[in-house]
Amino acid sequence: MIVGFGFTKLSAEKKEAAKGKIDINNNVSIKDVQEDSFSMGKDTQNVIKFIFEFTSKYEPNVGTILFEGELLYMEEQKKNKEILNSWKKDKKIPKELMAGLLNTILTKCNVQALILSQQVNLPPPIPLPKVQMAEQTEKNYIG
Repeated sequence: MIVGFGFTKLSAEKKEAAKGKIDINNNVSIKDVQEDSFSMGKDTQNVIKFIFEFTSKYEPNVGTILFEGELLYMEEQKKNKEILNSWKKDKKIPKELMAGLLNTILTKCNVQALILSQQVNLPPPIPLPKVQMAEQTEKNYIG
């Protein structure tokens, strides 16, 4: 269960004016996994801290959005040890856990990236819905 989320670094940089075709590459990665503790009322719970990095690169050399942050995950002690040992051994996280973590990180980061891209006048890093007007044809109503 995810019990905490926070950014430790927010960065948006516009290098050149956006002209022509712009490729936007979004990437998220887990940089480290650590054991941590989390206070819940009077109790302290052991949690796992996932340190992540999210980037949106605008090519060719138009700009960059970079976030770093932490996500706190709480599980039973035995499962925590398995996750930490897997990370220490070969830098892997179980697939069933990884999907949920990445979806949470992407959701929060995409919203923040959308706001920051607007602040520095970069195109949105994710496709936004657009209204398409269909041509209307006249229909005769016989009632």
